[in-house]
Amino acid sequence: MFAAGFLLHAQEFQAKVTVNAQQVVGTNIDRTTFTTLQNQLTTFINGRKWTSDVFQAQEKIRCSFILTIQSVDADNVFQASVAIQAARPVYNASYQTALLNCQDGSVQFKYVQFQQLDFNENRVQGTDALAANLPAIFAYYVYMILGFDYDSFSPKGGDMYFSKAQNIVNNAPESKSISGWKSFDGSRNRYWLAENMMNTKYNSIHDIIYSYYRDGLDQMYDDEETARSNILDALSSLQDFNQTNPNTMIAQLLVQGKAQEYIGIFKKGDPGSKAQASQILASIDVSNAATYKQEIK
Repeated sequence: MFAAGFLLHAQEFQAKVTVNAQQVVGTNIDRTTFTTLQNQLTTFINGRKWTSDVFQAQEKIRCSFILTIQSVDADNVFQASVAIQAARPVYNASYQTALLNCQDGSVQFKYVQFQQLDFNENRVQGTDALAANLPAIFAYYVYMILGFDYDSFSPKGGDMYFSKAQNIVNNAPESKSISGWKSFDGSRNRYWLAENMMNTKYNSIHDIIYSYYRDGLDQMYDDEETARSNILDALSSLQDFNQTNPNTMIAQLLVQGKAQEYIGIFKKGDPGSKAQASQILASIDVSNAATYKQEIK
């Protein structure tokens, strides 16, 4: 009975949070504050139930958050950045494929050691905007990860979670020292990622995600040739999307950190698929164009 009850409440994440405060020097802050914050953020993600679904231990989403503290002032207001990585297992393989790999350089928050990291979907702003901002940012990325994960298993399966992320954007903490939540804060931020994933004009992105992961990577064990062809089709669709909608945040984000995965997929392909893959990948991932030309031949 106890085991059944535990499974019904099994959490979704196996997250590792690291708080890096090496840049913080010359202050009177107790260094144990960073360890406490790290532990609280880890519990915030791993200890909370984010969906109504049951995740078995092997199904938990592996992710990491590296919060790099750049400075702290006398009022316990921190300037920081956070790097987020998330992956999911490939069917019948020990391999973990990246779902999300991004950097957020606009993390401002207030924190006093041992304060509660409160987050309420219905009142994202809280009573103190700067204190509410850090849990809001982490909750936002948790929902984004869930959105990409669910999209990778069923067509548009992540809509509910992208919507929750956008709700956080729409109700985000507001302060003159907070940035990253507004369209005018830049072209690559939390606002634009949520906008891209909820914009019906960009619906094909959800199909691309599903085709790449479910019809592609998850089929590699059963039928490698068909799986590779499906992946090539997904990347071709991403190329078309990029040409029709240049400079979107999501098109760049989908290929970020995936170069070695692409190379591993197509190195064993036939000459025709290799040539096509090399051309497409050079188009959608320009920074690695030379690598694709060298490695996929």
